[in-house]
Amino acid sequence: MELSLESLDSFRPTTGTLDQWNAAYVRVEDYLRAHRVHNRLHQSRLIQRILVAAARLHAQRPTLDPATLAVEETDRLMDDWFGELLGEKHLPHDRIATEGRVALLLADGLQRWPYVFLENDKVPAEFLQAVKQGSIKAGPDLAVSSMVPREIDLGTITEAAGETLERIERLPILRVLLLWAMFVGVLTMVFFATR
Repeated sequence: MELSLESLDSFRPTTGTLDQWNAAYVRVEDYLRAHRVHNRLHQSRLIQRILVAAARLHAQRPTLDPATLAVEETDRLMDDWFGELLGEKHLPHDRIATEGRVALLLADGLQRWPYVFLENDKVPAEFLQAVKQGSIKAGPDLAVSSMVPREIDLGTITEAAGETLERIERLPILRVLLLWAMFVGVLTMVFFATR
């Protein structure tokens, strides 16, 4: 749906207050700016398109907040757009939103093609290729498995070391003698190393 500048003047929602629709406008504008849509003309066209769709929804459900409806409509448009670009329409919202945003950032899409965001019919082939190259492909899905706990085998050296430490702990005099012997040994090594 292509909107002209004349249609900006004709946007008069039948439900909701002017303050609610101004808040919706600001929320969508901030949302688009957060996605690096900095081109003001393109941003205005997108906001108009989103607000017109949100106004239709608000006319059906006037108890909902127009700003919430506008952001939900933005998410829906983005999910559809990313799904179309990546060929992954069947993915849930969280996954397609993440994959699409990452692919868009990796392709530097909005810097190189500032008018392409949320446009279905004006997508250059170079942009499509850059986005598909930047998409993330996850490995296989996680599967539930059953693991039986086993005793850890640390080997004979660790067993011998453990038994020795246990004996030393039981004999406090031996422990003190060993600690002093280690201290004297370290001092001796330091003394001879510095000569």
